[in-house]
Amino acid sequence: MKLGDSLGRNRKRRKRKKDGFSSLDKSQRAEDSSSSHSDGNGGRVKGGVGLAAISGRTLFGGFVVLVVGGWCAGYGLATRVFFPSPPPTGDLYEVPDVRGLGLASAEERLAGAGLELGQTDSITHPTVAAGVLLGQSPLPGQVSRPDEPVDVTMSIGPQMRPVPDVLSLDQASARVVLETGGFLVEVDSVEAEEVRGQVVGLSPSSDSMVALPAKVTLIVSTGPPLVLMPAVLGLKEAEAEILLDSLGLDVIEVEEVFRFGRDQGVVVEQEPVAASELERGSGVRLKVGRRGGQIER
Repeated sequence: MKLGDSLGRNRKRRKRKKDGFSSLDKSQRAEDSSSSHSDGNGGRVKGGVGLAAISGRTLFGGFVVLVVGGWCAGYGLATRVFFPSPPPTGDLYEVPDVRGLGLASAEERLAGAGLELGQTDSITHPTVAAGVLLGQSPLPGQVSRPDEPVDVTMSIGPQMRPVPDVLSLDQASARVVLETGGFLVEVDSVEAEEVRGQVVGLSPSSDSMVALPAKVTLIVSTGPPLVLMPAVLGLKEAEAEILLDSLGLDVIEVEEVFRFGRDQGVVVEQEPVAASELERGSGVRLKVGRRGGQIER
């Protein structure tokens, strides 16, 4: 066989082999293409294999979370319920009740129980006297170690404050001043020469030291006492003036008017009319009858 023929045959064989590989690649690509689908964004995603992989990873992640969460919950339950913290070591003593005692007595009682007096806080109290203990920590009946002092709260008594001077103020203003200062206000009234609604008295008196909260009574004027205008018709002028003066009323004008008969020298008209309510010092006008000549008084 010639060398040229041999080379030609070898080239044909290699070409067929190359063509065979190309056909195989094409068929594999077609198979992959048929088993893929669009991911909705223009890409291609493997069909069955891709979904299976994603589902598997999700299930595995959830399983891991459940396992870890269950372990944590079980550990917490076990440490608190089945294996609680051990009680404090050392001697424990029951805390006695020291409320209502003074500091010295409380310290003595605590020492008798093997404990010490700790910090002392002070507060005001409206009814508990100064120096008396109001509270304690720990509370009575609880247990404590000797190195843990018992803290107490002591009363310094009620807060003291002077009654402010609100005399001559009106009732509303006086109430504001007193209530702002922490006082409880009550109101009583009395007839007085001062104008109606003015404060004319205090109980307790101003500048008195009282314990808060304290009650203060305002004494408020209802104004001067009222009198009824009497009927003076038919009385002689002098008699009418005496009667009106005894009631605190002033005759500010007497007018003479012409009259016949028995009306000479007597009151024939009055202003205000009888039974009118008047304050003391109010003025009264009278008309007295005359016929001529001197009026009989």
